[in-house]
Amino acid sequence: MYYAKIKKYDVSNGPGVRTSLYVSGCRHKCKGCFNQEAWDFFFGKPFTEETIQEIIDSSKPDFIEGLTIVGGEPLEPENQEEVWKTIQAFRKVYPKKTIWLFSGFLFEQQILKQMCHQLPYTRDILENIDVLVDGKFVENLKDPLLGFRGSSNQRIIDVPASLKQNKIILHDKQYMKEERNQWN
Repeated sequence: MYYAKIKKYDVSNGPGVRTSLYVSGCRHKCKGCFNQEAWDFFFGKPFTEETIQEIIDSSKPDFIEGLTIVGGEPLEPENQEEVWKTIQAFRKVYPKKTIWLFSGFLFEQQILKQMCHQLPYTRDILENIDVLVDGKFVENLKDPLLGFRGSSNQRIIDVPASLKQNKIILHDKQYMKEERNQWN
């Protein structure tokens, strides 16, 4: 796996201050994507054990609330093994910090019904993240006032609750326009 960048002290890809890993490789190729260079599976730098350690080290301060894995596409089959290794290492060191993952794949359709049965790491990834932001970016549904989403079709899913209840449970705080507008 290659990665485009590690963004330290990120405040745009989940609540609070986070470390964000931008993996490379994406077949969705959404029109208007903010990170088109990361569509290429060989964009950026090779992902290594040192990369995982950099993520762990950058997440050490108490004010870092967690890790976000974004892309490219973290759930492309080629990326899942390294994404899983990263999640495992992060959980071992920071069991109380949150992990968010952004994917263009839909939770109940492609991820649960297909990938979990066809790929060796998908289920482990799901069982160890807190939040999944799912759905492709749709340019004509773009809304810059949506919190942590690019377009209104995307959902912020509470993964542990969804797996436990066997249905989609949206994250209890939806980060909608109304919340952002209170500051205007």
